[in-house]
Amino acid sequence: MTQLYPRRWWALGALAVSLLTVGLDLTVLNVAVPTLAVDLGATTTQLQWFGNAYTLALAALLLPAGLLGDRFGPKKLLLGALAVFGLASLWCAYAGSPGELIAARAGLGVGAAFLIPLSLSLLNVLFPPEERAKALTTWVMATFVGIPLGPLLGGWLLDHFAWGSVFLINVPLTAVGVLAVLFLVPLTRGSGRGAIDFTGIALSAAGLVAVTYGFVNAGEHGWADPVTYGLIALGVALLAVFCWAQTRVAAPLTDLALFREPRFVWGAVLATMASFALMGLLFVLPQLFQAVQGADALQTGVRLLPLIGGMLASAKIAERLVAAIGVRLVVTGGFVLLAAGLAWGATTTPSDGYGGTIGWEAVIGLGTGCTLPPLMAMAMGALTEGRSGAGSALIQVLRQVGGTIGVAVLGTVLNGVYRDGVATANLPGPVADAVRGSASAAVAVAAKLHLPALADSARTAFTDGMAATLLVCAGLGVAGALLALLFLPGRPAGGTQPRESAHDVVAS
Repeated sequence: MTQLYPRRWWALGALAVSLLTVGLDLTVLNVAVPTLAVDLGATTTQLQWFGNAYTLALAALLLPAGLLGDRFGPKKLLLGALAVFGLASLWCAYAGSPGELIAARAGLGVGAAFLIPLSLSLLNVLFPPEERAKALTTWVMATFVGIPLGPLLGGWLLDHFAWGSVFLINVPLTAVGVLAVLFLVPLTRGSGRGAIDFTGIALSAAGLVAVTYGFVNAGEHGWADPVTYGLIALGVALLAVFCWAQTRVAAPLTDLALFREPRFVWGAVLATMASFALMGLLFVLPQLFQAVQGADALQTGVRLLPLIGGMLASAKIAERLVAAIGVRLVVTGGFVLLAAGLAWGATTTPSDGYGGTIGWEAVIGLGTGCTLPPLMAMAMGALTEGRSGAGSALIQVLRQVGGTIGVAVLGTVLNGVYRDGVATANLPGPVADAVRGSASAAVAVAAKLHLPALADSARTAFTDGMAATLLVCAGLGVAGALLALLFLPGRPAGGTQPRESAHDVVAS
């Protein structure tokens, strides 16, 4: 076995800095939306596409990114991805029209599509089996720490600078990431073998974009819209053709044999379920803090910290517990904590205030830290170094599509209960439509028209909708616990098997 790469933990730190930009970008846009609507004159549809452009570019390119990383080695592609992400952030900051900002956001999605799976795939190359769980924990936490930092930094920047500053914060971080990857991440050889499966790339990209946009459309226009069903059906059909075609090409885009590996399948599936539940929480919490509890963007970021703190604390504990008692009991316990915290959150009332959310928010963080890192480590442990990129991309595709479906489904649950509960009987048609649109809009209308009863109705209707949403997520947590108990390995294995590590590392 070749000597371990001595700067591997510094290299992981470099990757963590790079991943911080992705987490920031997930939430910082939400803070800037009201300002963008005014300064750029963006319509509601254009505001939605500021997020959709990023999501669709990410969905389309995750699988090709993994393949190219395996084929040509990840370091050069990581440098290119960081450069694209930084330049696209600069473009976002100085965009002069909604269309230009949409295009720039798509550029951010392109950079993220390469950055996420390639940084994950490097962990199998840099770290021996006994260190991968700790490395995976660091990687997962790096992707989530940026989520509360987005509102924190974004809110402060919007109070002091122009809206473009919320994108400019990515530029120095990506510059540091480029330098760190350049000097700290080793150059690894790719396989360099086989023709590139352009047909598979086209089919997978078209199928994933169609499915993703179908569920995005459901969240925007409802499930009755025929476009929703048409896009989802088209996407499923294209992905079915893609899977069929993958069994008939010499150099397939992705290795479908991974689906015969139980550790990979259950690690990826259960990680997707945990992500689904977490997405439900992140979907409702900012609205709870702002519409019901009256927090601004900066305060919203601060109020998300118990969630992240719980994740950080339990992830370190889970790493030791997996080695002692096995991944099955740790992950099962994590899902139980998730379900309990979500069910507790469903009891929240408008009068509880922030003090009533800290406890269940922290419990959900503890559950997430006991599920996501061990499951990701188990799935990654099923990958050889030669297919780390493709396997990492496949994991991220499942989580990305699962998250998009989750937001669409949970948004439907929340909006359905909210619209049925908010009092609009005596309001003019346009005003009633605005009130039914969101709790934040209802509270703003109530303040403008001096109707405190309307504000109370909106807050109550929202917490009722949030309760239904969190109970759906809690049910998913219970299902995850049962599946983990039935199908995960019970022996203390740390999620990996002994493999040669860093056998092809060449000093950069």
